Amino acid sequence: MTVLIDPPTWPGRGRMWSHLVSDVSFDELHAFARRLGVPERGFDRDHYDVPSDLYDSAVALGAEPVGGKELLLRLRGAGLRRRKPPRTKA
Repeated sequence: MTVLIDPPTWPGRGRMWSHLVSDVSFDELHAFARRLGVPERGFDRDHYDVPSDLYDSAVALGAEPVGGKELLLRLRGAGLRRRKPPRTKA
């Protein structure tokens, strides 16, 4: 099992956020997020947005803390990166 989390450096809605990913499978990621108590609505294409107050709990449950660049490299290397679809002109 390899679930990764980057530091909570992403601002949004008055909080700081981390990204939680798996470099193995989405099934592993969803199971870990459930154990952490992150709601399904926190899932965005290939990662969960995790508020800073859950960062330490994620690490205690076994998430590997990595930098944002490392997280993205490992997500891509696993073939699990899902990019946003291109915008269409209206």
